[in-house]
Amino acid sequence: MEVKIGLAKTTKYAMSHCGDSCDIAERPHGGISAIIADGQGNGLAAHHTSSWVVNKAVSLISDGARDGAVARAVHDYLYAMKDKKVSCTLTMVSADFETETMVISRNSNCPVIVKTEDYETVYDEDVNPIGVHRHMKPLIYELPFSPGMMVVSYTDGISHAGKKRMGKEADFEKIMAIVRDNKAEDAGFIARSIMEYALSLDNEQASDDMTVVVMGLAEGGRPSPNIEQIEVSYPF
Repeated sequence: MEVKIGLAKTTKYAMSHCGDSCDIAERPHGGISAIIADGQGNGLAAHHTSSWVVNKAVSLISDGARDGAVARAVHDYLYAMKDKKVSCTLTMVSADFETETMVISRNSNCPVIVKTEDYETVYDEDVNPIGVHRHMKPLIYELPFSPGMMVVSYTDGISHAGKKRMGKEADFEKIMAIVRDNKAEDAGFIARSIMEYALSLDNEQASDDMTVVVMGLAEGGRPSPNIEQIEVSYPF
């Protein structure tokens, strides 16, 4: 199998800095993790918060820490450094080759969607963000690898798209339709399509920072030699 990751991010309209941050980390025992964070507020202060959270998580994952421990450690440091006054949502999606499981760590008010050839699941239980509540616990989900499996998550700029301009938020069923109509190997296309749908509700002027991450397990890897690839587009 082959892991496919799609990331799409945009900044709130007329803002210079995005309050969302995202990155990927290679796991030392095999596998890869995608991390997205949404700092409290907008602009430079939110950017500094989310960027620090993601960078810290990447460092800890690269050092071999397990995802639940990573979430707790990042929370503890943010809680101490910002005197429990700054919150940040954090979602990590990991393809762990050592355990052959998809591991999801969630401290976000946004759902995580899981789709396989056999079932669909939406994880949307209430959970606290990191940085504010002393006894914060991440919600952890661990699912065995399945060919065609897909995990989708996003920040609240996506779910709240359209609220300010039309009075109603993004239709979750339309997001699900994008997921259902595509395959794991289309991770990049799915991320862009969800982003484009959200932006269309905001008349192409995002009312909040928006980030989408999609991780898929596509059947059939590339023939030898194995080549890892990353494609990045960074507008300025």
